[in-house]
Amino acid sequence: MTTPDELASVRYIVDDVAAAVHFYTTHLGFTLHTNPAPAFADVVRGPLRLLLSGPASSGARATPDDATAPGRNRIHLIVDDLDTEIDQLRAAGLSFRSDVIAGPGGRQILLTDPAGNLIELFEPAPR
Repeated sequence: MTTPDELASVRYIVDDVAAAVHFYTTHLGFTLHTNPAPAFADVVRGPLRLLLSGPASSGARATPDDATAPGRNRIHLIVDDLDTEIDQLRAAGLSFRSDVIAGPGGRQILLTDPAGNLIELFEPAPR
């Protein structure tokens, strides 16, 4: 098991590794951790290491055939100003999978990466 000071990793199955790397590094502040290969790359933001596994990767091949659509799971990225983030991402040509939802803990919106995996942008409520 990893130690508490190591990166936490999440695997996303993608159909185009290069497009996924571009999306996460250009629009969401991730940095490339390994050189992208046709089958796999990983990107990092803070303590999160996002494993981007293409169709030829061992991670994608281990996925059952009936699990082809993204689930309801998503990575959760905290932002300081949700409205500014939305404006910047829309200006870059990205679209969202939900409207802004407000609750007692803050406001959030969902977008998808090029493969359809969900990303939640979350602005905590003022304390």
